Amino acid sequence: MDSSVTSTDHTTVAPSTGASVFIPSPVTPYQGDIARYWDHEARPVNLRLGDVDGLYHHHYGIGEVDHAALGRPEDSAYEKRLIAELHRLESAQTDLLLDNLGRIERDDTLVDAGCGRGGSMVMAHQRFGCTVEGVTLSAKQADFGNRRARELGIQDHVQARVRNMLDMPFESGQAAASWNNESSMYVDLDDLFAEHSRVLRSGGRYVTITGCWNPRYGQPSKWVSQINAHFECNIHSRREYLRAMADNRLVPQAVVDLTPDTLPYWELRATSSLVTGIEEAFINSYKDGSFQYVLIAADRV
Repeated sequence: MDSSVTSTDHTTVAPSTGASVFIPSPVTPYQGDIARYWDHEARPVNLRLGDVDGLYHHHYGIGEVDHAALGRPEDSAYEKRLIAELHRLESAQTDLLLDNLGRIERDDTLVDAGCGRGGSMVMAHQRFGCTVEGVTLSAKQADFGNRRARELGIQDHVQARVRNMLDMPFESGQAAASWNNESSMYVDLDDLFAEHSRVLRSGGRYVTITGCWNPRYGQPSKWVSQINAHFECNIHSRREYLRAMADNRLVPQAVVDLTPDTLPYWELRATSSLVTGIEEAFINSYKDGSFQYVLIAADRV
């Protein structure tokens, strides 16, 4: 994309508060497209799962399905229990990410790059008691997340801002830890990791959980291409992640293949009323080895 193309910064009104909110202009046309995509996104699979307990995620789940909790498919409450189970697996994924952040103190600041509607930020604050700052290109997502923080009474500690994750509004060395939870496929990895390296303090921890195409497959498969088209993103290879981290002072401490752990989520979701049409691509690409779901934890040196 031509980074010389810009649009005008503007101010809008947050629907939940009536307060004016400054919206920086996208640096590139692609970023503008992504902002519009997520501003208009209202998939039931994201909203109905979040309605289970008020934690609204924008990622997938890990872990074995609790079939005993689901009961029998013919039961009238089966679909409700299935949605609750999908959401439990989503939150288990966030728990795993938080497990890998290292030692976090109450006076630390954490950064969620691509925070969506803020479910991971809420969980991080509930676990560590610290400040959690999020950035998203979507004004509607930021407003949603900030509204939930106010409803929970944690608005002084949890905040979402409308900003580009490649130009975050934080001082150098401010963050004890930072992460991308299924959001890194929207940006250039060298630019992304340079910015995380800047905002992290020395010894700070960066974690990403992401889908990536498997270099051993040779090239992105047709299933990966379908996923890219569905979400208007550009999935990177596992090799690209590791190379870009090494170039930006992020030293991997753990690389975990979560592919077997996420398959149960997708196979269960494919039987629900919340299917979006992309489930087959995820299931088939995970099974044929062309796509992987990984966690990478790296320290800033």
